[in-house]
Amino acid sequence: MSSGTSELAWFKSSYSGSQGDSCVEVAIAEQAVHVRDSKDVTRPAFAVSRERWGQFLRFASEC
Repeated sequence: MSSGTSELAWFKSSYSGSQGDSCVEVAIAEQAVHVRDSKDVTRPAFAVSRERWGQFLRFASEC
């Protein structure tokens, strides 16, 4: 995890429940999209390129 991830603006999907459901949070940065477990934000996040994140979203919207 990058040392600068604590300064990122993290958000959960609008599809997330308010009951602490399993979910991920994302933070969009200039060079990458960071992803982390919303139930344990102390675990390392991972980052993917903005291009790959867009490909993932397109794939997920087709499911």
